[in-house]
Amino acid sequence: MKSFTIIGENVPRTDGEAKATGTAVYADDIKLPRMLHGALLRSPLPHARIKRINVKKAAALPGVKCVITGEDTPKIRYGNWRLFPATQDEYPLAVDKVRFIGDEVAAVAAVDKETAREALELMEVEYEELPAAFDVKAATKKGAPVLHEETPTNISVDRKIQYGDIQNGFEASDYVREDTFTVHAVSHAYLEPCSCVAQTDLDGRITLWTSTQTPYIVQCLLASTMGLRENDIRVIVPHVGGGFGGKMELRPWEFCAAFMARKTGRPVKFTLTREEELATGRRRHPMTLKSKVGFKKDGTLMAKDLEIMLDGGAYNAMGPTATFLCGNFGAMLYRYPNYRFIGKHVYTNKPPASAMRGFGAPQSLFAAESQMNIAAQDMGLDPIDLRIKNAQVTGDTIPDVATISSCGFIESLKEVAKMSNWKRKRKNMKAGKGVGVGCYSFISGGVFNWFNTQFPFSAAEVRAFDDGTVHLLTMATDIGQGSNTAVKMILAEELGLRMEDIRITSADTAMTPQADLGSWGSRVTLMNGNAVIDAARKIKEQIFGAVSADRKLNVIYDFECKDGMVYPKGRPDKGMTFGEAVSLVQKANRGEPLVARGSYTPRGKGLVTPAFSFGAQVAEVDVDMETGQVTVEKMWTAHDCGTVINHMAVEGQLEGSIHMGLGYALSEQFVMEEGKTLNTTFLDYKMPNAMDMPPGASVCIETYEEEGPMGAKEAGEGLVSPTAPAIADAVFHATGYRCKDLPITPEKILNDLKKK
Repeated sequence: MKSFTIIGENVPRTDGEAKATGTAVYADDIKLPRMLHGALLRSPLPHARIKRINVKKAAALPGVKCVITGEDTPKIRYGNWRLFPATQDEYPLAVDKVRFIGDEVAAVAAVDKETAREALELMEVEYEELPAAFDVKAATKKGAPVLHEETPTNISVDRKIQYGDIQNGFEASDYVREDTFTVHAVSHAYLEPCSCVAQTDLDGRITLWTSTQTPYIVQCLLASTMGLRENDIRVIVPHVGGGFGGKMELRPWEFCAAFMARKTGRPVKFTLTREEELATGRRRHPMTLKSKVGFKKDGTLMAKDLEIMLDGGAYNAMGPTATFLCGNFGAMLYRYPNYRFIGKHVYTNKPPASAMRGFGAPQSLFAAESQMNIAAQDMGLDPIDLRIKNAQVTGDTIPDVATISSCGFIESLKEVAKMSNWKRKRKNMKAGKGVGVGCYSFISGGVFNWFNTQFPFSAAEVRAFDDGTVHLLTMATDIGQGSNTAVKMILAEELGLRMEDIRITSADTAMTPQADLGSWGSRVTLMNGNAVIDAARKIKEQIFGAVSADRKLNVIYDFECKDGMVYPKGRPDKGMTFGEAVSLVQKANRGEPLVARGSYTPRGKGLVTPAFSFGAQVAEVDVDMETGQVTVEKMWTAHDCGTVINHMAVEGQLEGSIHMGLGYALSEQFVMEEGKTLNTTFLDYKMPNAMDMPPGASVCIETYEEEGPMGAKEAGEGLVSPTAPAIADAVFHATGYRCKDLPITPEKILNDLKKK
């Protein structure tokens, strides 16, 4: 392993003090002169044709400055941006009909929030109610109501991955089993509701401050839907109070704020309520997963046949990408010589599902890991031993999809077994107590080689100054995961500077280099980190040349930057300060600033990602046999994220992932009735709190990812996936109840115990 000065240390996040002291500015904190407040009129029906909208009373209300409907807009569809343009199926405001309870129908901007909300009550909408379908089965049966006329089957997307010979694989198997799993929708539950402020200048250009994960994508889509040029839109991301995939698309309120700001000449702000977020916001895809696996007697995997139906809700959103990815994740972790995946994304009259932390992995891996545990039980094998036997290793491939460039999966399995005292506990636990295992693999940013683009996947600009400081500019967006801190650490390591020597400007489409595809798919550290290193090395190349010439070195030396100095390796006496070296370059270039731009786009790195993370987790539970209540007593995690950039940040990501996985496994779920969400507050949406968090222990397995910046790869999303299958396996170990339909509730446990 390479040695570093800053990389691998515990570094507090650069935004930590601002957030802890309350000085961090979020979108809703922005207040501009003459600012108006917006509100959205939403459909009360799950499926209906819009016959007439009368907004005269609302427009006449004192204090109302603007009212718009879909008819006032350019009527340009948007959706999954440039990945799958054919799947774009949303208008900013409904034009022809509404497709879920909460679909945006009209918007108002008024002098204050109260007036805007009062105006909504004065709007009159005449609907022609249509039949609705609230689940995949109802939406795909013969004669089902059609949500989008161009998709008469309601199956908006189908994806397929296949290699090997499935039939021969199963025929050669000694043990074959087939199971059906169902997983449910959950909310991102970020603490900051979505908010934005739009302002227009005298030339009609728009500045949008918004809580988003993808400023460049919002810029592109907003320009498209408004019929403007991309450079007519400036997107600035203030502090973001969490996203988890729920803030990575253009949203109707962003369009409405910009459109009405241009129409009124006044700034317009929209901030959603928690009720709106829970009742109408994006959510994780519910899925039905049918999985068939075959093994030899000794536990060797022979074949896997996976079929997944995704309930996408009323619109595609990021569903087409999720549909492919859950098939990719279904082929990960283990060596499947024969594999087939068929995935279908289905429209239903419910709020749209979209990207959420893990992006298809939590669902797919819950089924895969549960089935591995079931198979181990049936074959009389230890679940961890079965995994080690079939585990992917460095150099393994998924044909035409991915190559595993670095892999510490087996090491993770062995380490987590040791940490948890797995063998002893698995054999000797008392009734009501159990341990279980779950594993994961995840991408380090999406490559998606079908993505045709004229710009890099990530870019960075470094400006060096003769006072020994540098300014880093990047469109990469810190949404709370600490990416600004990580890329500053990478730059400081590369240039031999201190963190305090670096200023960073990020997530401003008018100030930072084009482009960056956003914070999703655990991409920022690897992709933006590589772009930062590329820019830093271009700075160093110029500095080293200037220092060599100034010192009249006749011998060719390798130079280095360290501790604020620049010098030939082994000859610090021939060196100078970083600032002095920058001054030399500027003088040689007649005062030209020392600026370099770096970029990164993975080429020839498979269809999906340049690098995969791996890990294993063991959960210990105590189940009250009288009430069915599950208490998670401890979690052990061993994971391979390559070189650890910031131990403190990785630990925080792990703890956040366990918290999210805990809710997914045991308590969180939407209560729906005829397409309407009934639990719309945190009082009745049962998200775990700090007191529910179990103690844990974790180990980072040391690997070095050649494609990653300084050997790093992802540590943000993958860790959310193993918690649910580990808890489910532990509950089975404790009670004999095997959950195949999340969440694991006391009622399900007690009903199973009664049957037995």
